[in-house]
Amino acid sequence: MQKTMVMIMAGGKGSRLAPLTIHRSKPSVPFGGRYRIIDFILSNFVNSGYRNIYVLTQYMATSLISHINRNWHISGLSDNIEVVPAQMRTGAHWYKATADSIYQNLNLIRDYAPDHIAVFGGDHIYKFAVNQMDQAHRDSGADLTVAAFPVPIEEANQFGVIQINEHNQIVGFQEKPSNPAPMPSDPTMCLVSMGNYFFKANVLEEALILDSRDAHSGHDFGHDIIPNLVKQGADVRIYNFSDNHIAGDPKSAQPYWRDVGTIDSYFQANMEFRSPLPSLNMYNRNWRIRTAQRDYPPARFVNNGSTSESINLIDSLVCEGSIVSSGELKKSLIGYDCFLHAHSSVLESILLSGCDIGSHARLHRTILDKNCTIAAGAVLGEDPERDRQRFPFITESGLIVLPKGTHVPKEGPIEFANDVAFLLLNDPQTKATLKAFEGEFIVAERHRHSHHSAGPRYDRSGSGSLKFGAKEHE
Repeated sequence: MQKTMVMIMAGGKGSRLAPLTIHRSKPSVPFGGRYRIIDFILSNFVNSGYRNIYVLTQYMATSLISHINRNWHISGLSDNIEVVPAQMRTGAHWYKATADSIYQNLNLIRDYAPDHIAVFGGDHIYKFAVNQMDQAHRDSGADLTVAAFPVPIEEANQFGVIQINEHNQIVGFQEKPSNPAPMPSDPTMCLVSMGNYFFKANVLEEALILDSRDAHSGHDFGHDIIPNLVKQGADVRIYNFSDNHIAGDPKSAQPYWRDVGTIDSYFQANMEFRSPLPSLNMYNRNWRIRTAQRDYPPARFVNNGSTSESINLIDSLVCEGSIVSSGELKKSLIGYDCFLHAHSSVLESILLSGCDIGSHARLHRTILDKNCTIAAGAVLGEDPERDRQRFPFITESGLIVLPKGTHVPKEGPIEFANDVAFLLLNDPQTKATLKAFEGEFIVAERHRHSHHSAGPRYDRSGSGSLKFGAKEHE
């Protein structure tokens, strides 16, 4: 491992996750209440013993860089997690695709002088003992080893689909095909690339240089680099992720990997995370998933001052600093610093941090980005026809998504925070949707920004009361 260089590609826009990604990169999207997606791949490498990691950023990188700089410190004079913003080293253009992001940083590879290079994506949810793949790659003598995992054939068109021979060598590669080739052993499944690679350093450098000279290339690992190496007869093999074992997990544990590339898959992965028996074991003390440590008080559950009131709390996660008053909370995930007022009902929903749910409000199958407010008595997710008239961002499955800082009154148009409205009206993934909703939403005054938390606060009115509540919107 001492001569293995680690490069994490974390510059992706995550267009299919809009509006969650209009102001942050996909690896920076919050997940599981208190984490960000990038925390999982960083934890995998640190837990596997790697201490020199380069994180390549590009799109909307501010929150990602801030998160890493504040929370990811590893000790040792020669240890570092280095954030590498796009620098236009090869011309007046940003990264064109995944392979180009590594090509534009060949200077880092030449300075480090590794014999092998790990190139991993930074936007999946999983646990992975990376050193086991590293060792398998070295033992096989392969030029390139690709982490692979079987998925149902109906989902395979979202991935690079692999065909192998009896020696685990890749003999065919289809990038996001419309008609994916099934596994010979199971026609209902396809073997797909996880977007994680180990290269011999000299093989990677030569492949990137040749690719940079090809005017017809898309400069992508899946579309170009891997298929070309296979065609050229390079020794390209798979590492079967099913063979990976995490220290501290039971031997019977099944590997878990989720590509949270769409709103629906993101929602489903969060629902799996908060389920009674989650597939992703977060209680393994030998394999901690690290993230920010926040100075919030413990989560609080109160009965609103009446002995007759109660909280109906089932199969949910509630993070630090949040308050749940008398009401209903089922199959939901509540981020840190949130306030669910008395008699509110939150069902099968995800609240990121700093949200406020008014009394008697009802939410069903709704995702709230950070710092959203729901007025008392508002109802979301119970009337699909009405919801589609009122909320611009709804998936085909009926999930409502509220952008960061959105306020939903009981009746009338929803209100976008001023800074987020600007992004929504200019982002290619959202502006057409808002154009169709013209007149159905309003934009807040310039003083109301999306970064203002609506979470619990002591009353500062001067009355001396310790009453909770910071209701900017009623």
